[in-house]
Amino acid sequence: MSEGNQPMAEVFGFCIDDFSSEAERHRRHRLCPFNNRVPSCTKDKANDPLGVCSIYERDHTAITCPIRFRQDWRITTDAAAFFFPSGTAWTSLTEIRLNDRNGKPAGNIDVVLVAYDEQGQIIDFGTLEVQAVYISGNIRNPFAFYMEDPANRIPMDWSNQRNYPHADYLSSSRKRLAPQLIYKGGILHSWGKKIAVAIDSGFLATLPKLPQVVADQADVAWFVYDLRYDIRVNRYQLVLEQTLYTQFTPALQQITTTEAGSEADFRKLIQRKLDEKQSSASIPPDTSTILDIFNPDVASEE
Repeated sequence: MSEGNQPMAEVFGFCIDDFSSEAERHRRHRLCPFNNRVPSCTKDKANDPLGVCSIYERDHTAITCPIRFRQDWRITTDAAAFFFPSGTAWTSLTEIRLNDRNGKPAGNIDVVLVAYDEQGQIIDFGTLEVQAVYISGNIRNPFAFYMEDPANRIPMDWSNQRNYPHADYLSSSRKRLAPQLIYKGGILHSWGKKIAVAIDSGFLATLPKLPQVVADQADVAWFVYDLRYDIRVNRYQLVLEQTLYTQFTPALQQITTTEAGSEADFRKLIQRKLDEKQSSASIPPDTSTILDIFNPDVASEE
């Protein structure tokens, strides 16, 4: 399936031009094939889910739903290899609440990987944060339009519609990823626990260059995935493209530090604003309208 003039790559786990019995069953029953906590898709609204897993963004496919990263639970096996020695018995738990020192919630951890001994007692754990990309514009309208008649609306041209949806990586990193690392990551780092972060390659491309270390010196691993189209089954497969190893504090500082723009441009802006303010202040306010309200004689002469 190619991008064309519509934004959606996958709906309820399948390409929009896939009319196999499995694809139609998932669309009909609004199912999620990627290990959601329940069989159905629950994105946005449980009773009216927004079943768009990924969208086309320029020359790649952007993952817009965090559950999409759970295909075959590849993310957990990759993270476990970073957290634990080979041969360790482990399992995963999802959506675990994390509190701060005062018992206030710092947020939910997407996935906690727990290593345990023969008696089932915890011997270690690590946490996995999954960051899909936010969408700017409106994706629900093209999704709803397509779902009304999928077979006949594959080639729909949405390019001239208002609020055509695009991946908003900047908001995703500043409003979501960075705060998650500051609050939840700060607590976990203070405990000396390793953190894994799953993102796609489009997301990585918008981040500043992260200072890397060798794997055994890292306390954060960045697993960078892509959706690769498999023509044999007409489906996208989640593939690990690369892994970056960093230390927590330098990586966080790099992500949360904004590269400075031009001071000269800022000076020009505030000079223009100052000039406008001074210019408007030199013109006496026109009070005739107000005076006329309280002077019937003047009002009757007009």
